[in-house]
Amino acid sequence: MARDDEPVWRLDELAHAGQEHLDALYVAGYDRKSSTDWGEDVADLRALGIGSASTVVDLGAGTGAFAEAIASHVRRVVAVDVSPAMVAALRARGIEAVQAGFLTYEHSGDPADAVMTWNSLHHLPDFWKAVALSRIASMLRPDGVLLLRDLVYSFDPADAASAIEAWLRAAPTDPAKGWTAEQLAEHIRIEHSTFTWLLEPMLARTGFEIKERHLSPNGIYAAYVCTRRPRATDS
Repeated sequence: MARDDEPVWRLDELAHAGQEHLDALYVAGYDRKSSTDWGEDVADLRALGIGSASTVVDLGAGTGAFAEAIASHVRRVVAVDVSPAMVAALRARGIEAVQAGFLTYEHSGDPADAVMTWNSLHHLPDFWKAVALSRIASMLRPDGVLLLRDLVYSFDPADAASAIEAWLRAAPTDPAKGWTAEQLAEHIRIEHSTFTWLLEPMLARTGFEIKERHLSPNGIYAAYVCTRRPRATDS
């Protein structure tokens, strides 16, 4: 559940979610625009022992395509999204859904065995990314799994202009088929994608060990399979 006693200094995640994600018409077409094969992610989790007794939390769940894909393999899936329109879409699919964000979701029940977050952490500036990762670690059991897929830059800062321009040139022109160059440019201007060499120390500092890392050839996307290191306070 989201907490009611939010401090005045906490980031307002709803205000940073992107107005399009709050629009019911946009949400209705989201799965067509963002079609994804979740087979590899499901296989990664199953290979790491996530199965019929497991609880999975999907943070920034969107319309629930991943939650739906993993549901038949696990005991419980909790889909979390800050957008009321996304949560309505999740519940229409019959998925357990909570309206909250990285900074406000309060997990209940057994500790999560795995957390998935896909193209969502970039909504947070780096300070808040670290806070969010720490909160994710706290909801996971020891050795629990974090799958993190996002826009994370692996090119050198000196190559930013050429890398970004190449990315924009390759974008579709039809917004129904994906994000256009104009939309990607807006992402770069106002959202908070970071560099791998900033994100990876955050993961280590907040208690994660990176088991696998995959970087896209264009230096724009990264995928991580991480496990939560046991702590002295774990019983």
